[in-house]
This record gives sequence, C-alpha cells and structure tokens, in this order.
Amino acid sequence: MARYRGPKQKIARRFKEPIFGPSKALERKPYPPGQHGQSRRRRESEYAVQLKEKQKTKYTYGLLERQFKNLFDKASGIQGVTGEKLLILLEARLDNTVFRMGIARTRRQARQFVAHRHIMVNDEVVDIPSYEMSPDDVVSVKPSSQDLEVIQTNVEHRQRTFSWLEMDRQEMKGKFIDYPNREEIPENIDEQLIVELYSK
Repeated sequence: MARYRGPKQKIARRFKEPIFGPSKALERKPYPPGQHGQSRRRRESEYAVQLKEKQKTKYTYGLLERQFKNLFDKASGIQGVTGEKLLILLEARLDNTVFRMGIARTRRQARQFVAHRHIMVNDEVVDIPSYEMSPDDVVSVKPSSQDLEVIQTNVEHRQRTFSWLEMDRQEMKGKFIDYPNREEIPENIDEQLIVELYSK
C-alpha cells in the first residue's frame, strides 16, 4: 500500500496546504520547515515550480512516483485535456471515493479501510485502493464492519457533499454517479504545471 510515512506537518508546511487534513501547524508556523524556513528564498525556477506541483499532488492523493506516472500516461491516452483527465482519474480511485463519501476522515484512513477489507463495490469486497470507479458503481461498508465506531463517527459527522456522489448515511452506502468535471474538484492543484513537467 503506497503511502508517505514521514512527518505529515512538514509536508503540509512545505506546500502551505493542509494536504493530510486540518493542521494547526500551518497556523503556528506559516513558513517552510527547516533551519532557514523563515529566511528570504531565491525565486524558484520554472522546473522547481512544476516539480513542486507534482509532488503536492502525489502527497495529496497518496501515490508513489511509478503509480503517478502510470496514471499520467493513462490520462495522456484519453481524449481531452490531459491535466484535467489526470485529476478526474485520481478522483475516481476507490480510496479517494471512500474519503469523499465521508466513510473515512482522511485519504490515508480510506486506504486502510479498503486494504483491511471493510469496503465493498457492487456488493463485492474490494481491497485495492487504486481500484477505478465507474459510473453507477455502488460503494458500501461491509455489513460486519458497520458497527466499527470509527466508521460510524465519520459517517455521522460527514459535512461536505459532492455532485458526482450520492451517500445514504443510514445504509452506509453511496453511489459514484459519474466522473466529476474539473471545476467540481476542490483541490488547489495547477494540473497544467504537471503536464509541462512530463512534457520536458
């Protein structure tokens, strides 16, 4: 299961984004980590800006380099704007869908739920976090896992809703209605920088 295992708040401070969820560290130290985090830094090169955007996206969705490159290659082969297709494919991952539906509090927790076989797709247990959702797929919590306090708490406190997803809190079941449009994806990502980086 691919995931970043290092200090989460350092990454959030590096990108000035709450990548792993709400972070008080960003409020206390709104500058990059390290000894010289508060000092004036030289202007970043074009390559550095592009690389930073790719790294931020990888950390946000919890992918390693090979996974990310494979997904980019797949997006490149789909008709349309490559950067937008990349983000749509990232949003269509099962772990991200479980997170968006509110079954998990974070994407990291969503990956754990999937890997530990708590999640079903169309009434079949799926333990692959990268599983790609298709329109009208139904995601549900396995009946034997619905009594888990952590899942019940997450579902009860779900606040955000997304137009491409439906969720029934009582049944702990939701539907992936269709692939989202780029403007519906709330992540603060400039996907064109990623396309430019891979085009070099």
